[in-house]
Amino acid sequence: MTYWHGIEKQFYMNTFKRMPLTIVQGQGNRVWDEQGNEYLDFTAGWAVNCLGHCHPVVVSAITEQAKTLMHTSNQFYTIPQLKLAELLVQNSCLDRVFFSNSGAEATEGAVKLARRYGKLHLNGAFNVITALNSFHGRTLAMTAATGQRKFQEPYTPTPDGFINVEYNNLDAIKKATNDNTCAVMLEPIQGEGGVNVPDDSYLKQVRNWCDDKSIVLILDEVQTGIGRIGSLFGYQQFGIEPDIITLGKGLGGGFPIGAFLAKENVSVFAPGDHGSTFGGNPLACATAFATVNFIIEYDIPNNVKEIGEYLTAHLDKLKNKFNFIVEIRGRGLLQAIQFDGDWSDHIARSCLERGLLINAVKPNAIRFIPPLNITRGDVDEAMKIFEGVLSHIGNE
Repeated sequence: MTYWHGIEKQFYMNTFKRMPLTIVQGQGNRVWDEQGNEYLDFTAGWAVNCLGHCHPVVVSAITEQAKTLMHTSNQFYTIPQLKLAELLVQNSCLDRVFFSNSGAEATEGAVKLARRYGKLHLNGAFNVITALNSFHGRTLAMTAATGQRKFQEPYTPTPDGFINVEYNNLDAIKKATNDNTCAVMLEPIQGEGGVNVPDDSYLKQVRNWCDDKSIVLILDEVQTGIGRIGSLFGYQQFGIEPDIITLGKGLGGGFPIGAFLAKENVSVFAPGDHGSTFGGNPLACATAFATVNFIIEYDIPNNVKEIGEYLTAHLDKLKNKFNFIVEIRGRGLLQAIQFDGDWSDHIARSCLERGLLINAVKPNAIRFIPPLNITRGDVDEAMKIFEGVLSHIGNE
């Protein structure tokens, strides 16, 4: 146990299952530990560092804004907030935006907006249908929305108003819909649930069902948004327009910020209905504006699509080579590889020892969520290490 591991054990709440690594520096797609050992990072802070660590455009935005204005309340106008609002709206199908501090706050706010819509236009309907194996955040309400018992059980009874149904199953949504339903909230691709990709027709069918019942469709794009799957927003790959989307993770390029965007007709908040002390502060918004503007200007989603296909090809080769690999799934640079046994932790730790950071998203699945601007060379390096570790697994 290192000095810092001991400090954590003594003072920090026991909430994280940490890897035995203390990161002290990051640059691009690399990080370094206390001893100066270098690691290729294919976790990107759980999909947060979308342009890698300390990207110049992000560092410059933070530095310049920190010298100008870091925070003031939302009682006043600030230019970075409004520039970011304009950028997101003009590059999406949505009309209005609200800024929060995290993805969890964004999904919480989206549900509040949908419930307000239900109270005003759906005779007080308040139930939200979500999917099993989903993940929507760690607040108490979003724990109820998250369709995983392991997150809910420690905190029961969780707040009412959420119905968890099978993902990729329209009939399950239909059966759960009633007069008290105000919204359906889904991830276009389930990230924390194991990178589960729905049928191409699923979200279109859900969109049509929501239209038929005049209920709100919320897409949780905290993980799939901001270029992660090869388009600026995930919904663009499924041929639909949601009523509300939520954003977080990569939105700030490493700086904490979240957002939810809504169509004009469901943007029913009035002054005092919702708010935030820190949400939309100038420092976060200036950083997010610089990040998103760079992603759009340099067409980073196209790189994600190209390199994502290259990564998929590598993973497919591994599947053909190792019979304990069950499935490869995902899009862009949100991908997973599933095994026929619970080896993920062992594999992740073995990769760490060899200089590669990956995420054991499930006991039997590894998730790859690297920075969006990685190269073919980065993929080659990562897959060489990964294949070496799998070769040892196959011999055990």
